[in-house]
Amino acid sequence: MNLDESVVRALLRMEDVIPAMEQALADFSSGKVVQPVRSIVPVEESGGFLGLMPAYTGTALGAKLVTFYPRNSQVPTHHAVIQLFRPQTGEPLVTMDGTLITEVRTAAASAVATRYLARPDARVLALLGSGVQARSHLEALRLVCDFQEVRVWSPRHAAAFAEEFGVHAAGSAEEAVRGADVIVTATTSPTPVLKDVWLSPGAHINAVGACRPDWQELDGDALRRARIYVDSREAAGQESGDVIAAGVERIVGEIGEVVTGDAPGRTWPDEITLFKSLGLAVEDVVTADLVYQKARGLF
Repeated sequence: MNLDESVVRALLRMEDVIPAMEQALADFSSGKVVQPVRSIVPVEESGGFLGLMPAYTGTALGAKLVTFYPRNSQVPTHHAVIQLFRPQTGEPLVTMDGTLITEVRTAAASAVATRYLARPDARVLALLGSGVQARSHLEALRLVCDFQEVRVWSPRHAAAFAEEFGVHAAGSAEEAVRGADVIVTATTSPTPVLKDVWLSPGAHINAVGACRPDWQELDGDALRRARIYVDSREAAGQESGDVIAAGVERIVGEIGEVVTGDAPGRTWPDEITLFKSLGLAVEDVVTADLVYQKARGLF
């Protein structure tokens, strides 16, 4: 079976993926998932890389091949293919486009983190970035928070994004962030786009860019002040420039540990919380399995 993006789009629902990610993250942190840290093949000439991400959940077995080319302008920065196998025999089950799955599962994981870490009275959302991750995060976070105001900033396309989604285009990153309760950094910048002095007491940050060990989206002061949560300690210690700069010993817990109660979440209203998301293979495999199970009834 081969499923292209149009079929995946027809079958994938954010409201289904968020609870699936909550369970997947809990299972990962509980040791129920077999998953190595992704293997990375750099493509230096183009500034991109190819990633290999396998995982086995006990009921689903698969792998994602993903490319990330941050310099792309006419085509998306991410492209991906996911292959599922029958766990009992190793037979190939389905090949599907993984680009949309990557977008949706990343935002769904941030929604889980936001549900557990953001203040319950969060009303203002700031998006730094106006690409596909900003779009998917807007959809996902609106399902877990009742936002009264949404601001977006990016160097090029904020106005078009704001018009399409009926939100406010901020004139600068600072304007977007000041007074925001929940902040998403979804950029391809290798240097910080978010400064500590802009943060309001009690803000929660979902940082989904800066996926290389020498890249950062947050400045040093923000990293020193925030309570840091990750999807995977091992991956964050190898791949996240933000976490490496802060120090892996600063990690409070994996978000799956917060879900299971094995790590504390927010402890007081005014603290700054940070979820550093790198993306886990189990998120892709579980989401792809959701699509596959729905597709079996159609073909």
